[in-house]
Amino acid sequence: MDSFIAISEPNRRKIMEMLAANGEMAATAIYKKFTSSPPAISQHLKVLKDANLVRVEKRAQQRIYFINPEPLRKLEEWIKRFTQRTEDQFQRLDAVLEAEKAKLNPKEK
Repeated sequence: MDSFIAISEPNRRKIMEMLAANGEMAATAIYKKFTSSPPAISQHLKVLKDANLVRVEKRAQQRIYFINPEPLRKLEEWIKRFTQRTEDQFQRLDAVLEAEKAKLNPKEK
């Protein structure tokens, strides 16, 4: 499962935010934070696990979920590269616009 697809759904992003805030949470504690049924939230947890965004550990009768930080670092690196390329394009566009502006108003500098 692709990480971007996994986090595209609002409930899954909320789960990730809860895990980030709490460090770890039992599945039952996660279910209680939603109005959706436990099976629906369980499916969201499965998608996050399949995307390797969360890890799960079984403790007695509970399943404890944690964020897996490595895939998030990869997402962050991609976003930074994307943002830098976009920023570079805007800076080039600004330079072109400033040059054109100077041609139209040669007395302004």
